[in-house]
Amino acid sequence: MVSAAQFGTGQVFWSMLWFFLFFIWIWLLIVVFSDIFRSRDLSGWGKALWTIFVIVLPYLGVFGYLIARGHKMHEHAEDAAKEQDAAMRRYVQSVAPSGGSGSADEISRLADLRDRGVISEDEFQQGKAKALAAAQTPAGHVDGSTA
Repeated sequence: MVSAAQFGTGQVFWSMLWFFLFFIWIWLLIVVFSDIFRSRDLSGWGKALWTIFVIVLPYLGVFGYLIARGHKMHEHAEDAAKEQDAAMRRYVQSVAPSGGSGSADEISRLADLRDRGVISEDEFQQGKAKALAAAQTPAGHVDGSTA
């Protein structure tokens, strides 16, 4: 066993350097494989050949892929980011209330209940005040408190 006294500062540095280089290598492999399989411009045979090349000759395969198709990797990442942004925007628009119509709908519903005699004038005024207050609170603050 190597004791702690024999493990000097230089050895710690080299161990950390090799660990981070190994980590970067694993990260590169994951990025290259993910790009190979999400590439729509590569045929099935092209994907198979690149995969075999990277598995059989890892260093040459990864660096060859980065040189040959590095620009495509950037384009694929941009396309994925644009698709994700568009999906997020569609989702937010589908769940967000449209302008002040949420409070207007609530007030008209309360007025209908008041006209039918289900609620009193006081309850209508209280509900109207709540609906208007909810419409005036900043986004993200449901109870009107500050974060």
